[in-house]
Amino acid sequence: MFSLAHPAAMNRRQVLAWTLYDFANSAFAAVIAATIYPAYYAQSVVGNARGDGDLWWGRLVSISMVIVALTSPILGAIADHAGVRKRLFFATTYVSVGASALMATVQPGMVLRGFILGVIGMVGFEGAMVFYNAYLPDIAPREWQGRVSAYGFAVGYAGSIVALMVALPFARSNALAACFLSSAALFGVCAVPSFLVLPEDRPSRMGVAQAIREGLLGTARTVKEIFALREMRRFLGAYLFYEDGVNTVIFFSSIFAAKTLGFGMGQLIGLYILVQVTALVGAFFWGKPTDRLGPKVVVLYTLALWIAVVIAAYGVRTQGQFYVLAVVAGTGLGAIQAASRTFMATLIPRGREGEFFGCYVLCGKTASIFGPLAFGVVSHATGGNQRAAVLAVGSFFVIGLILLSRVRAGGPTNVVFSPEGGRTG
Repeated sequence: MFSLAHPAAMNRRQVLAWTLYDFANSAFAAVIAATIYPAYYAQSVVGNARGDGDLWWGRLVSISMVIVALTSPILGAIADHAGVRKRLFFATTYVSVGASALMATVQPGMVLRGFILGVIGMVGFEGAMVFYNAYLPDIAPREWQGRVSAYGFAVGYAGSIVALMVALPFARSNALAACFLSSAALFGVCAVPSFLVLPEDRPSRMGVAQAIREGLLGTARTVKEIFALREMRRFLGAYLFYEDGVNTVIFFSSIFAAKTLGFGMGQLIGLYILVQVTALVGAFFWGKPTDRLGPKVVVLYTLALWIAVVIAAYGVRTQGQFYVLAVVAGTGLGAIQAASRTFMATLIPRGREGEFFGCYVLCGKTASIFGPLAFGVVSHATGGNQRAAVLAVGSFFVIGLILLSRVRAGGPTNVVFSPEGGRTG
């Protein structure tokens, strides 16, 4: 396990509970969002010989992200103003858990049922992340936020490994319903410590109805503020593109491996376990450099790595080659996600975490509308040619890298940058 210093500045029990939630929700991320359910839905529930499964899965992810994008800033503002962050965190988590369990009832041909449950599960999972991310500035001092963020992702990758190891014997025997039930159980049980230990909601005299009104007005104000803050605007503009690429790769990698390279369910789980191991190592490795060098340097490096991975994926022809590529991609997966969260945390005014992280999710999930849809549309339009779809996704990484290079923030976290640019201390 990792070591936490400076106990006077940081409640280690809260940090551990916070990272454990990453362990919990990784069961959904690994089994439902990234491996077994996408491949099962596209290949068996819909059928993917001519790219129909790619198109339906792309629609499912894109519609989920539309809902998350529209609701996240409002829910974040309500959490801040009404003092109900933890309650909303709990509700969205168990909506996702319930949908995951019900996926066990989806049979081949049940396209609409599988679609609706997939959307509900994704919306609950992503919605909970708004409130989860907003706890980071509350539980860790600024100079430790990069490392704590990385620890969360690293523990999350360990959670993915555990969830996939639990699902593996069921997948090998083609008992996929048990895969979905085990994922729901791990998510639901392992999330409990977070609700018991994380800081209580801040007291508020504002009722929920008033908070909703304030949330709507506050979201508009927050977006307007973001546009006025040059470096935050530039960062979120870059994040809009590159996070779209990251999410699309996660959502479609198992479908690509299954259709184009002939991976079976057991092989997919083994492949994804390998990715999680390398991502865990990468998240730990890049945690301290994120604080020392700054999140911008880490994100730029990993974006260059992802561009190389996409180009290589276009030409990959064997399963062995894809395994090697997965190892390389995994080393940058945790780094880019953890460093991006830290980058955003350094730009947020104190006490506005819910609202601004809501807009952070709005930005990332708005972008995630287009990448999965682009992959599905290109694959379907080319008669199921997933290699062409992979290249389309690569353009998002290139644009993100170019835009991020213009941001004048994201330096070492022991040096404060104002949102307008320049050092303030």
